[in-house]
Amino acid sequence: MPSPFPGMNPYLENPALWSEVHNLLIVAIFDALNPQLRPKYRATIEQRVYQTTGEDSILVGIPDVAVQRQQKTTKPETANVAVTSLPIEAVTVTIPTPKTVRESYLEVREVTTREVVTVIEVLSPKNKRVGEGRRAYERKRQRVLGSFTNLVEIDLLRDGKPMLILHNDIQSDYRILVSRGEHRPKADLYAFNLQNVIPSFPLPLRSEDIEPVVDLQTLISEIYNRASYDLVIDYSREPVPTLSEEDGAWNDTWLRQQGLR
Repeated sequence: MPSPFPGMNPYLENPALWSEVHNLLIVAIFDALNPQLRPKYRATIEQRVYQTTGEDSILVGIPDVAVQRQQKTTKPETANVAVTSLPIEAVTVTIPTPKTVRESYLEVREVTTREVVTVIEVLSPKNKRVGEGRRAYERKRQRVLGSFTNLVEIDLLRDGKPMLILHNDIQSDYRILVSRGEHRPKADLYAFNLQNVIPSFPLPLRSEDIEPVVDLQTLISEIYNRASYDLVIDYSREPVPTLSEEDGAWNDTWLRQQGLR
């Protein structure tokens, strides 16, 4: 069954699904590009590995919600009765522990020289939140932007802080940034919202080459269908993260028109 939305499906952003969606999208772009890139180029799937110490975890010293409060003792009625204070019992707490994170991305390399021509990134929630995930990605982003390598940055997540773009106050739910090394600091920004079809964009290569078009909308739709997400998404509920009031009203009307509410 196809996705009921004209563009990005906000229910795919749920943390319970997004990791899988992210991996499937990386593979889908890989599969779609390689036949168009040969024989001069080849796309490869790479991984960025870093450690996080649980920036989003509960702080040390906050008791688990399942632990009951210590029972209070009643004040003795007479001063002649000896009182023994109850021993202090331990409570369960959560401490930040290192966790290894692996994030996949794509590189387009020239076959003869193995040189990286284009980097394709699909942002994850950790890239858009304060913490090591964002810092690791920003370091990588700066290295690419400081070189002649092209960068494609795909942001299909409403939640979190968008990546920095200078002198631009465009507000949108989603973004695709296409930055050609030879044109920096100028870049092409495709800003779109929940109601819009996901725009297609040309994949930057060498200036003398024909640029293949990435049809992201078709890829997302095919992923939704192949992964049978219609069997696990409950459209009677609100998506996670929650929508704005305006988008929530549109979402409700749209799903009713599709017979899903």
